[in-house]
Amino acid sequence: MANIVLVHGAYQGGWIWQPVVQRLRAAGHTVYAPSLDGCGERRSQLRPGIDTESHGAEIADLLFFEDLHDVVLAGTSSGGMAIAVAAERARPRIGRLVFVDALALLDGEKLRDIVDRPAAINTDHALGPSREDAVGRMFSGMDRRLAEWAADRITLHPLKVFTQPVKLPTFWSQSWTATVIYCRQAQNPGEAHQRRCADKLKARWHMLDTGHYPMLSAPDELADLIVAQ
Repeated sequence: MANIVLVHGAYQGGWIWQPVVQRLRAAGHTVYAPSLDGCGERRSQLRPGIDTESHGAEIADLLFFEDLHDVVLAGTSSGGMAIAVAAERARPRIGRLVFVDALALLDGEKLRDIVDRPAAINTDHALGPSREDAVGRMFSGMDRRLAEWAADRITLHPLKVFTQPVKLPTFWSQSWTATVIYCRQAQNPGEAHQRRCADKLKARWHMLDTGHYPMLSAPDELADLIVAQ
């Protein structure tokens, strides 16, 4: 059985992994799906200064304090950036990395270099979609009740995750066991970006015929890929 840590993306919290967590735990795996600082149920902590590095440090700390080893560390969307930072800081604890339709930035790149869609809501230190945009665009194509459930839980995301260049001085020069899962119906971050990640990491490549939120739209298939050796 595996130790699995699932890292969410922008506007989300650990809640978005709920269907996958249920399936993995039912199969006997130990699973963590934390909400990052300022996100999900921790939205009251949203403040200036939160960035990809602080999010990655949180995950690295989780691995240390829970004394987890041989971890399957999976991240989706902007969570791909966070797992790269966490893996760099906690290298001896990592068994495998799983990028789930995820951003995988090189040192010095920023999210806005890859995805530049404007947000409906902008503050001095956060941004995010409106609920209407979430239902009509982000979660379109899903069962309506599922889309409404997810839209009720979206939150703003720390601005610096989008605008600040990521710091990964050693990640890409190391050897990792990795899997990249590309969602064919998702517009961003796109196949070319994820192919680059797979090529650089010599990762296993999988495709799911679904949108950017496979943990909601294809939880059975995604759970199987996360634990596949």
